[in-house]
Amino acid sequence: MQNEMLYLKPNVQVEPLMDQWYCWAHLIPPATAARNITDRHMKIMDSYISAPQIHANAVKNPKMLGGPFIDYGGKRVDEIKALREQTKEKRATLLALSAAIQELDTNLRNNAKGFSLQPLYSTAVPGMLKGYVELVYDLNSNPSFRLIEPLMYRSEFYDRSAQSLMLSLTRGDDRPFVLSTPRLETEGFLHARIPFDSEIIDNLFELETRPQPWNVLRSMFDFIDQKDEALLRSFFTTDAPAPYQHYTGTGARWRYFGHACILVEAAGMNLLFDPVISYTYENELPRYTYNDLPDQIDYVLITHNHQDHILFETLLQIRHKVKHIIVPKSGAGALQDPSIKLTLENAGFKNVLEMDEFGEIQTESGSITGLPFFGEHADLNIPSKLAYLVKVGRHKLLFAADSCNIEPRLYEHVYNVVGPVDALFLGMECDGAPLSWLYGPLLTRKIERGMDESRRLAGSNYEQAIDIVTRFQCKESYVYAMGQEPWLNHVMSLKYTPESRPITESNRLLDACKQRNICAERLYGEKEILLDA
Repeated sequence: MQNEMLYLKPNVQVEPLMDQWYCWAHLIPPATAARNITDRHMKIMDSYISAPQIHANAVKNPKMLGGPFIDYGGKRVDEIKALREQTKEKRATLLALSAAIQELDTNLRNNAKGFSLQPLYSTAVPGMLKGYVELVYDLNSNPSFRLIEPLMYRSEFYDRSAQSLMLSLTRGDDRPFVLSTPRLETEGFLHARIPFDSEIIDNLFELETRPQPWNVLRSMFDFIDQKDEALLRSFFTTDAPAPYQHYTGTGARWRYFGHACILVEAAGMNLLFDPVISYTYENELPRYTYNDLPDQIDYVLITHNHQDHILFETLLQIRHKVKHIIVPKSGAGALQDPSIKLTLENAGFKNVLEMDEFGEIQTESGSITGLPFFGEHADLNIPSKLAYLVKVGRHKLLFAADSCNIEPRLYEHVYNVVGPVDALFLGMECDGAPLSWLYGPLLTRKIERGMDESRRLAGSNYEQAIDIVTRFQCKESYVYAMGQEPWLNHVMSLKYTPESRPITESNRLLDACKQRNICAERLYGEKEILLDA
């Protein structure tokens, strides 16, 4: 029995946590983490403690999906109180950092009037930020500051002990929204207090295809209490997964895994875009899962820094397979645009490559080119976003993610450089959440409601999308990244009806394409297309 070779079960769900909150990309960089702790987590916990029943009622209301409400049915208030006090104690440095950022921004607005900023280093910069920020003007003398991000990761502001994993066995898609509810200790869930850069994580997920005997597995998790040993053992099985079937054709193959996640294979090389992948369990909706990924992934490509496109839950599970991760280059120190490269590297990822607009990488079957990406960021100055043009053999595929065609002349200029495209992949979530839903904690001044509502995290509507299809002379057009797959419920707050604007607008696009003899489809669940040589 002790010598049985054990594999990790394909339905072991792994939730990355930061101080018991589900971890997304803004909870790792110190500055954005600090602002989210004070202006999101603490406020949500305070609200729940004072009025738990309001939260319980709001969670049941479909119109409140994705709102700042804790999903514990009005119960476990004492545990939330304990977490709040623990946060105050353990994250005192980040609480102070958040206050210092607020103070610095206020001081600059009040004192930087176009004259030299040099005197303000001594009078306007709070002590704990001195040496970590550069004061700057734009060309119209509007003041701001630049964070020295690499230094902040090497300071007291970055504490890996805040990181952990929550492991459990999942049997379905019904996961509640996780960004507003901290994860409390719960029966059937194993809380592994290890940082994201731990080799244990890679060793764990290698067990999906490379089994080990129980004594090796138990020693790997020697920090797990004896009382949790039976739960740990339940995560493993003697059943070997089916071997991965590599694409061996002379052309190329792409497979849709849900949302904006697509795997492209050609000439022994593969690319995986915006990995967000379902676990394997019995279900009624066909989908590709972790079992349908190759043993080695040559390139993972990230389009932008939103929680449905850079999902640590998936990235940590595939890290041991990935040779290179391509990410957009950041704005170098802007609070609203933390470096994706630094975020990943400090979470244990290696071989992260930054790409500029029109940067290019040659591959065995063609090339990868980064293209400009407008919109979907509520008009904030966030350069770390790219669409990708992929050439595989004679085929050209454009993965535009949530690009919003707010300025058609951009694509006119891009077309003049890259020419026609065979297939377009474009998001059309054209309503989008308001600015404050994602970036609210980073704002040091409250934004007017009308302004907030007008600045949306929105993709292209019909007119914007058909302009791209027409301009690039696309032969095929695919709508994706719509958040409809049920295994995305925990990070998305979208519930469409046939009358929802993203559905009606994308329907118009599909109809218009078909009238022009352009192959068109709104992707959902799974899809496979073979491209000839």
